[in-house]
Amino acid sequence: MPRVSQEQARLNRQRVVEMAAGLFRERGLHGVGVADIMASAGLTHGGFYGQFANKEALAAEAFDCALAEDRRGDLAALVSNYLSVDHVRTPGRGCPLAALANDVAREAPDSPVRARFTAGVRGLADLLAELTPKGARERRRQRALANLATLIGAVVLARAVDDEALAKEFLGAAQVAVTA
Repeated sequence: MPRVSQEQARLNRQRVVEMAAGLFRERGLHGVGVADIMASAGLTHGGFYGQFANKEALAAEAFDCALAEDRRGDLAALVSNYLSVDHVRTPGRGCPLAALANDVAREAPDSPVRARFTAGVRGLADLLAELTPKGARERRRQRALANLATLIGAVVLARAVDDEALAKEFLGAAQVAVTA
């Protein structure tokens, strides 16, 4: 069997990480296996361990990949996008914080995924504080943390209920609370 070039190996690895980022957000950290991820990337299961130490290492990289997705715009644009029905309906393309909070809470305290999650929380809180227009630094930080909890909580609840009207109420109430 011919070996792949270094460039092809890099592209394969990137494809695996990107597929894992979406699948973990859709199905959870423990709801998808290595074989599923590799098949989604169009690769064989056997190639996994040549690229990653284990599934946890892949999950940490996939989390970084998901966090790196673009978040441009002012506070109103960010909030409107975050609290959209599209974000609720497509967790595989959405914020990994809202998609994986419950899974990460069950990880070991020293888990690399937990560390990446914490960095993601800090990063999004910093961004929200930066976009918050007025107030002393500490006040903006407190408001950003409260807004982050509201954003994530609204999306988690909207995804969990079986009543679309109630889901939309969560999103609308959170929008009012965060932009007030």
